[in-house]
Amino acid sequence: MRLRATAFLAAVAAANVGLCSASAAQPVDMGPPVDTLAPLPASASVSSPELPQVDPLAPLADADAKPEGPSAEAVQIINWVLASHDNGEVPFMVIDKVAAEVFVFDGKGEFVGKTAALVGSAVGDDSSPGVGDRELSNIAPEDRTTPAGRFVAKFGHAYGNQKVLWVDYHTSISMHPVITSNKKEHRRQRLESVTPDDNRITYGCINVPRKFYRSVVEPLFTGTSGVVYILPETRPLQEVFLAFNARLAPARAPGSF
Repeated sequence: MRLRATAFLAAVAAANVGLCSASAAQPVDMGPPVDTLAPLPASASVSSPELPQVDPLAPLADADAKPEGPSAEAVQIINWVLASHDNGEVPFMVIDKVAAEVFVFDGKGEFVGKTAALVGSAVGDDSSPGVGDRELSNIAPEDRTTPAGRFVAKFGHAYGNQKVLWVDYHTSISMHPVITSNKKEHRRQRLESVTPDDNRITYGCINVPRKFYRSVVEPLFTGTSGVVYILPETRPLQEVFLAFNARLAPARAPGSF
């Protein structure tokens, strides 16, 4: 590659020398001088080509697909919970915000299912003070985070008597079926896209496909509480999960996901 580039540069240099020599040997008539500051005639005006309208909220069609299988951090937390029984024999799920995935297990640690998810649009592992008491319209973009940590989740009712899985009631973080009322947000399409990079759209809640919510989440968590582990994205695992023991968490998946 270097030889090819050198030969190319040498050829360009030789051509330049030849052009300079020819110019020196025979003057060239350049024509009348041109006023570079003069306005262009109307017939010579240049118009910019019309660019297609880009929807800033549309899913990323040309993004790279996410890797197969859970992330190393998700595998570590899953293995730690299974080895330590930190879930206390109740259903649990691990939510990976970066990968935009949810892994669900029953109380015995049996893998039940996984799905893509939509999470808070802002990067961060903490909830802004008082965010649970604000109207959605009063939550600033930088405060729209999905907090990391270990949460005891239970079904309850939200605004409009909607039944949701409350993950952290005090900060109004819940899991519920994907909301599609605002068509401009393309939430369903974001869930179906091949990349997690366009799954950050919510005010902090976790949105999952309606079918997964009805067939997996509701049967497991109805009539009981469960544990939700939300992985951090800006802090170490040990800082968020104080009981986490890396020695109990090998980086290999415990089963098929």
